[in-house]
Amino acid sequence: MGYSKGDMHTAYHEFLSGHPEYDAEAIDTLRTTEYSRLGECGAVYLDYTGAGLYGRSQVESHRELLDRGVFGNPHSHNPSSLAATALVERAREAVLAYFNASPDEYDVVFTSNASGALKLVGEAYPFGPGSVYLLAYDNHNSVNGIREFARRAGANVIYVPVRHPDLRLDADLVDHALDRPARSGRSNLFAYPAQSNFSGVQHPLEWVERAHARGWDVILDAAAYAPTNRLDLSAVRPDYVPVSFYKMFGYPTGIGALIARREALAKLTRPWFAGGTITLASVQDEGWHHLAPGHAGFEDGTVDFLGIPAVTIGLEHVERVGIESVHARVMALTGWLLAEMTSLTHSNGAPMVRVFGPVSTEDRGATIAFYLLDPTGAVYDVRRVERLAGEHGISVRTGCFCNPGDGEVAHQITHDEMASCFVEPHIPVTLEDCQLIISDATGKVPNTIRLSLGIASDFSDVWAFMRFAEWFRNRPVAETR
Repeated sequence: MGYSKGDMHTAYHEFLSGHPEYDAEAIDTLRTTEYSRLGECGAVYLDYTGAGLYGRSQVESHRELLDRGVFGNPHSHNPSSLAATALVERAREAVLAYFNASPDEYDVVFTSNASGALKLVGEAYPFGPGSVYLLAYDNHNSVNGIREFARRAGANVIYVPVRHPDLRLDADLVDHALDRPARSGRSNLFAYPAQSNFSGVQHPLEWVERAHARGWDVILDAAAYAPTNRLDLSAVRPDYVPVSFYKMFGYPTGIGALIARREALAKLTRPWFAGGTITLASVQDEGWHHLAPGHAGFEDGTVDFLGIPAVTIGLEHVERVGIESVHARVMALTGWLLAEMTSLTHSNGAPMVRVFGPVSTEDRGATIAFYLLDPTGAVYDVRRVERLAGEHGISVRTGCFCNPGDGEVAHQITHDEMASCFVEPHIPVTLEDCQLIISDATGKVPNTIRLSLGIASDFSDVWAFMRFAEWFRNRPVAETR
């Protein structure tokens, strides 16, 4: 878009001189061996918070495993069943080992994704009158949704807001909420993300033990955190940790896990049972059934015994690459991007970018939410930006990213303005409908662009995005429609 390879070469060497932690040789090798399709397809992938990318060896290893074995439904003792059971249990051990979680303290329940893991907790947690479900504003909707189980059980639901404009939680407000008197003997649950999937903000992991000291159980949502950060469950010991493996290493999709402390898992009471979750049931009395202990009581029906072995392969792939190396690279790239984005201006000096959340790399991850602005400060239509980026082979994401709390604070949407989307509670209103309602009434633009980096990101990706963003310089919004 008007820039030569020489321009990129110069910028790259300036970047390397300022970021010695960026291992150029390692990422160059990785891109050539595992992710060569990015270059072959001309793809600039900047949506790792949406989904990670798989390496070539992951798929090949999984294919070879399936090609040479015979695997049957694990719920039996025949040879094919035992072979499948061994692979599933190996994956369970691999998950515990990767997160440094002692098998004496933690168990792994395989689910369809992080949302499925959270639903298991929500439906089975012993909420009751006087209980409290405490949430951060910037939780994903799969965490927000647990409030429906809490409300129906008579529990109180309390949110801790994030601050505008950095979208961080106020530590004093968190402490105040955790100190809230709770009725004796009631179970109370605190849920927050290790990293916001909207703003990239990373919250203190120390809050887990702070909450434990006050008698709370804790959900630490690691879905957006685990792909580029090490989570050591021997040092940080939350009760419930939901993860989606496709966000960590791209393949397989449709498999996640609830990593739970055994003591906390035993606290859950399932409201139903299914094949595989019980040791015994009878139809001669409606009360006769025995739930299986541990993870077996929460894995409904037959687990994806052919897909789950790919989890072991994926974790081994990340370990070979090195999660610390991934973290160092993506944070170096994030720092460069933030500096470039916040310095981008139109000829009249007006900023071209408005970042939602921190504009430095302190206590944040490799996810950036933002607007592009025209010379008058008007917001370019985010869907139009996404489409234009796509025409240049660049994958970014737009929307609210299932994170209404961050979105409402970032765009300063008031309670009354949101209420306009819920006037008729029995008439469904889509996100797009609500955005139009609020925009028409207030002129606000409650929509966002998000880019995010991951395991295969390199300097050419962020360079390509910034050259794309340059195209908007001095162009009024009307010219980009």
